[in-house]
Amino acid sequence: MAIEERIHFFRILRGMTQKYLGTVVGFPERSADVRLAQYETGTRKPKAELTAALAQALDVSLHALDVPDIDSYIGLMHTLFTLEDIYGLTVSEADGEVCLKVNKDKGKEACELLKMLYAWKEQADLLSSEKISREEYNNWRYHYLKFDTTQIWAKVPSQELSDALLEAFKDNLKDI
Repeated sequence: MAIEERIHFFRILRGMTQKYLGTVVGFPERSADVRLAQYETGTRKPKAELTAALAQALDVSLHALDVPDIDSYIGLMHTLFTLEDIYGLTVSEADGEVCLKVNKDKGKEACELLKMLYAWKEQADLLSSEKISREEYNNWRYHYLKFDTTQIWAKVPSQELSDALLEAFKDNLKDI
């Protein structure tokens, strides 16, 4: 789904009107519904700051909103091809069904993806065994990585922060 569909999906899931969500993210009340409708229809694409505000208002991870464009089968296939290139994703058949596998011999990135997929499988198993509710499962998915307790992930500073630190200390670096 493209970002406009994700905004719409999560707004409906949260039981919000366009006017309500629009006012929560800071649009004037008189035009909040119109403005939000523009983002949901794809007439306008939200900038990073608005996307972050929408994610916060919808109570989801920023990554849950800003996903790759997989709203067509062709777009989805090219996303899978990219995963093949980067992570060694392979397609095979088992018990008469098509299966996707991660080739852990592809490198560190493939191993990390495999760990994440196992974490997802663990949550899916908890859901199917009714040890967690659909709401808890969706909360885990829509806030992934936040609620993933199976891994410890390194937080990497943003490029902007790295650039700002480099700029601030550039005079000190000359002596090194």
